[in-house]
Amino acid sequence: MYTPPFNYTDKIVNLVAEITGLLHQLTARSTDKESVRLRKENRIKTIHSSLAIEGNNLTEDQVRDVIEGKAVMGPMREIQEVKNAIATYDMFDTLNPFKKEDLLRAHATMMMGLIDDAGKWRKSGVGVFGEKGCVHMAPPPQRVPELMGDLFEWLGNADTNLLVRSCVFHYEFEFIHPFSDGNGRTGRLWQSLILSRLHPDLANFPVENLVHAHQQEYYDGIAQSDKAGDSTAFIEYMLGEIRDVLLQHKPSNTESQTGLVSDLDREFGAMFGDEFGIKFGIKFGDNDKRLLLMLNSNPTLAAADLARCLSISQRGVEIALKRLRELNVLSRRGSTKNGLWEINKS
Repeated sequence: MYTPPFNYTDKIVNLVAEITGLLHQLTARSTDKESVRLRKENRIKTIHSSLAIEGNNLTEDQVRDVIEGKAVMGPMREIQEVKNAIATYDMFDTLNPFKKEDLLRAHATMMMGLIDDAGKWRKSGVGVFGEKGCVHMAPPPQRVPELMGDLFEWLGNADTNLLVRSCVFHYEFEFIHPFSDGNGRTGRLWQSLILSRLHPDLANFPVENLVHAHQQEYYDGIAQSDKAGDSTAFIEYMLGEIRDVLLQHKPSNTESQTGLVSDLDREFGAMFGDEFGIKFGIKFGDNDKRLLLMLNSNPTLAAADLARCLSISQRGVEIALKRLRELNVLSRRGSTKNGLWEINKS
């Protein structure tokens, strides 16, 4: 299987651990009502941000008016771009981020009436141009189907943490530039879609908004990765953006304690089943549950990273890991440095 080139730096490992901890804190206070409210508020910002990056000059208020079906004065193409984006984001919950057919379907909707080959791989060469001319020449069109097939195979089958995979996919997608137009808005949508599969609350903080707020840093991250020949710099940039937006929504100590046990039990039961502890003949404590939930989404984390995220001592984590291994709840595959934790669910 083809593996896109990147390096697991200490910065990436630390950011993944920090984001995972923040997501668990966010879960402790999230409700279905709050999630719906955040999704609704961010939909307007997301569509405006993603299209503004591509040069669409409609204001956020005008985007809101289009969404609400009101008449808007502006260039017909820009209004059509907004209508297409609305239709595409309405498909969000029906799209499978691991299926290239769904990517083509999303692009067909996103670019409907704007280009002749919407929803189809490009048949001609494309380049990315800046103030100083061509800054990136994409691979030749005849290679696009193979490259995208390899990328989706890796996305769906790699053991790499899904946070990191989403960033690698985003960079590789923009490098391949598989469509004649609409690559930027489609690539950002797809990373948001991948992240929503890691944790549903991540759909409330879409990549499009992060990029629009720090657009130059986004392009700098791509440029650094282009120069290095791998996506490491871009991964570090994107994970930093995700971490920062989650920090802005971090609950206070009081909020994080309110209802934490019941929410933790609910999340643990949904992930592993109510009979999970009975199968091993043990009763899991809260720290056991938090540790297992974290390893379920981030199997590469080391004891030091787990200790930082769980706010307990590294020695305490090491004792818990040893106990869970002895009870056959956990097993280790690979080396101490580069291996993976496996939870014995079956």
